[in-house]
Amino acid sequence: MMDKFKIVIENLNLQFGNQPILKNICASIPENKITVIMGPSGCGKTTLMKSLNRLTDLNPDAKVTGSIFIDGQDILHTSENITLIRKKMGLLAQRPYPLPMNIYNNIAYGLRISGRRKKRYLDKRVEHYLRQVSLWDEVKDRLKEPAGRLSIGQQQRLCLARGLAVGPDIILADEPTSALDPISSQAIEGKFNELKKNYTIVLVTHILRQAKRLADHVIFMYMGEVVEQGPASEIFGNPRQEMTKSYLNGIFY
Repeated sequence: MMDKFKIVIENLNLQFGNQPILKNICASIPENKITVIMGPSGCGKTTLMKSLNRLTDLNPDAKVTGSIFIDGQDILHTSENITLIRKKMGLLAQRPYPLPMNIYNNIAYGLRISGRRKKRYLDKRVEHYLRQVSLWDEVKDRLKEPAGRLSIGQQQRLCLARGLAVGPDIILADEPTSALDPISSQAIEGKFNELKKNYTIVLVTHILRQAKRLADHVIFMYMGEVVEQGPASEIFGNPRQEMTKSYLNGIFY
């Protein structure tokens, strides 16, 4: 069965000032799969991911051309409010950044600002999203404690729950386990495999073993360009490009 593509990127170029960062990117990201963007440090992985929710707009020196279609809508050429575009995507950063409030309010905050304020409703949804990331049993008696008291692995799962609470259909994850211990990393990876049933996940990682464990689809980048992309089984099993083979064999990082 052919994959349905959630995101289609066409001729995307991005530069900061006079420095080209992304060069004529063309890529397709399938729906309800984990797409891994991989490549050596400085190749443009994170910039490409940030362009998907237009976080690159925050840099006043950014110049962008091309198109990014999400569900058929070109988000680079649209009159839709950027906040609404970003709301469709949960973002998980390298280090967890819980809001400076208690555990409960980290989840409830996004629900409240979208107009849902009834306590009974909030109680149910907070429990739902904490269960979704396997955190409920660990924190159900600590909901009024500051989120900063959680372990870093728990904080990352809390940030994932907070992202899910605003109702996205895409999860963007930028090196989400790089600051975590092996057990917490395994927990996050396990959640991604469960969540892809209902979400499209885009994961930036430099950890080749992690890419092989998680990826359904791979985009391999080098020096701001897409070198090769396709199903993970093809990229890892029979790469077409010599540069991809070299990277997979650890010849450069």
